[in-house]
Amino acid sequence: MTPLFSRGPFSRSGTGRAGLAALLCGALAAGGLAAAGVAVLEPGAASASSHREAPLISGTPQYDNTDLYAFVSPDKPDTTTIVANWIPFEEPAGGPNFYTFADDAQYDIHVDNNGDAQGELLFRYTFKTHTKNGNTFLYNTGPVTSLADPDLNITQTYDIDLIRLKNQHVMSDTKLADDVPVAPSNVGKASMPDYAKLRAQAVYKTAGGAATFAGQADDPFFADLRVFDLLYGGNLSEVGRDTLKGYNVNTIALQVPNDLIRESAGQPVVGIWSTTQRRNAQGYYSQVSRLGNPLVNEVVNPQKDKDRFNASQPWYDAQFLKNVTNPELPRLIESIYKIKAPGEPRNDLVDVFLKGVKGLNQPPNVRPAEELRLNTSIKPAMHPKRLGVLDGDNAGFPNGRRLTDDVIDEALQVVEGELVGSKNDLGDAVDKNDKGFEKYFPYVAEPTSGSRGRLAKGTTAGTDVRSQLGDALQPAGSSGGSGSGSTVLIAASAASGAAGILLLGTAVGWWRRRIRRPY
Repeated sequence: MTPLFSRGPFSRSGTGRAGLAALLCGALAAGGLAAAGVAVLEPGAASASSHREAPLISGTPQYDNTDLYAFVSPDKPDTTTIVANWIPFEEPAGGPNFYTFADDAQYDIHVDNNGDAQGELLFRYTFKTHTKNGNTFLYNTGPVTSLADPDLNITQTYDIDLIRLKNQHVMSDTKLADDVPVAPSNVGKASMPDYAKLRAQAVYKTAGGAATFAGQADDPFFADLRVFDLLYGGNLSEVGRDTLKGYNVNTIALQVPNDLIRESAGQPVVGIWSTTQRRNAQGYYSQVSRLGNPLVNEVVNPQKDKDRFNASQPWYDAQFLKNVTNPELPRLIESIYKIKAPGEPRNDLVDVFLKGVKGLNQPPNVRPAEELRLNTSIKPAMHPKRLGVLDGDNAGFPNGRRLTDDVIDEALQVVEGELVGSKNDLGDAVDKNDKGFEKYFPYVAEPTSGSRGRLAKGTTAGTDVRSQLGDALQPAGSSGGSGSGSTVLIAASAASGAAGILLLGTAVGWWRRRIRRPY
């Protein structure tokens, strides 16, 4: 076994026996499920990330919703924060066309506040892109010191509409915000020397006590996603590495008063999911992405159902029931690692997957549907535990989902029998995000900068490389001379270049004279 397992990442306390990280797949088969006894609220959770989860959406990343989080705000417990991310695997230096929300999309956050599997509230974000100078290839034409800086060439703004619904009929449509600026992609320290200032300027407070943010952020999901190489190489040789480390996403964060989204103080449970609708050539919108408990569509649904799930609504989820009652992944794990899969049908997963945990986050008279359910009356934990409810922390997953919740480890333990008498301490050996989260809204970490590479050889941070041209022109780690030797080499190269140009000019002159001769 590799040294990775020496720290015992598979126990609830962080120290315990080594487990099979490949069981991630099996956990995902639970489809974001959680289950618990009424007395001890012992959950089963399977939720992770939905990066590139379906054939159609994988080709259109601007519309691909990667993760959804919902939690009672730790510093403002009378509010709920919803974080939804789009555009998977954003390479920080991926210019010159950096990452923007789509102008022809509706980015929607749905709230079901009575358990009927239909949304009663819909927060709709729509974006508009602005270009100051179309005659340059640059995203920014100089250092950017504010969101209003004329050097920020490509900018976006957005509107938010709050749409109230009853039985899917619009009852009212209220504009919550108009022309709010988006935080740009973090091009690098030369372009954006104080990115934290730009982010702060992108936090906007609406009337009624809500706050909103849209812009680039570090991808908060942490997991080893190399599961697709036949379950971590078939021999656990590929585990314990945060595959998403260093990548960014585009984030929409919304903080709203609890009283705005819940039915009443007596019925505080809300179901939340997000969707993306894209406008076609005829001007009509169609839903192309959907996310509640993540990874449901990525791993639970087979190929034939993936695109259909992305276009479907929660009140039609009965059509996907068999994917949960008879999941493929535990059987696959059994065939590779000889760990016996729990018996089918998986009724232990179905009830909570579709309804929420009874006594924790299951609304009365619930209609089964795939939603991320949150009890807004449960106060934030003073010391959050990464395994959430499974470790006695009822403010965590599967009661909503916090940024720090280790949903993979929770999922692994449940899908392999935690709820049916087969106790285990399984995990994927990735217990936290590579970046720390912030204490205040929007909570997500700042995006990784595009200038994260190593400095050129012979330079130090803050050095003007124009004063050390010889060394600066050599890539870090390359061999070769330095100092005066390099300068001589550059001078010699320049002289050779000049001589070559002179020689070429002489040759061209000779050729022109020659072709004018009659013979």
